[in-house]
Amino acid sequence: MGRTSAYPEDGRNPADNKLDQIGPAYGPTADGVFHARRAPAGLWYTDLVSTEYAPGGFELLPGDEVSATCTVFATRGAWPALWTWGRDTAPGRPQPGHGEVDLFEYHPTNPRLLELSNHVRAAGFAADDTVTPGVPFRLRVVLGEANVSWSVDGTEVFADGRGVGPHWRAWPVVNISVAAGRWGHLPPEPGVDELHWQCTGLEVRRPAALGRGSG
Repeated sequence: MGRTSAYPEDGRNPADNKLDQIGPAYGPTADGVFHARRAPAGLWYTDLVSTEYAPGGFELLPGDEVSATCTVFATRGAWPALWTWGRDTAPGRPQPGHGEVDLFEYHPTNPRLLELSNHVRAAGFAADDTVTPGVPFRLRVVLGEANVSWSVDGTEVFADGRGVGPHWRAWPVVNISVAAGRWGHLPPEPGVDELHWQCTGLEVRRPAALGRGSG
């Protein structure tokens, strides 16, 4: 819990407009609620889970399908996300886009919109009128070599026609960040000391030819 190499500054990533301070003890509740709590010096202690440093270091592969039930809330500053981050192909040589695929990002400034992005092969889509704050939705993403497809509650909302390629591998990451104010993403209101969202039923399904896993 609470570790990823995507946060290069001792559990922080201010260059990405984030007020987060993650640490090894910061993880979700047993029922999948991810919290951000106001901390000293303008930071927020934020919950994060990744398999990057977990025993076995499970990685997603081309062809895997990821699904989860998510509930987001339109509280200013909250930045829920389910995404991937990949190991370097050699020391100092990151994968294209660092292996990052944003299964979704959410910002309350657009309360019914999910941001869907493939940074490996440069594709993305703003899926508006897709979610309702406070109402659970079932997300399904198929990470194909030549196409990444996103579905919400059984309806496909985006297929990028680009995919992740045959050599992609990446760790799943689930977290809540806190926006610092750039790019139109407003920071939390003064006096608000806690943000949250929920992720349950996270599953990974793998084609039979590659074996099968779940988590």
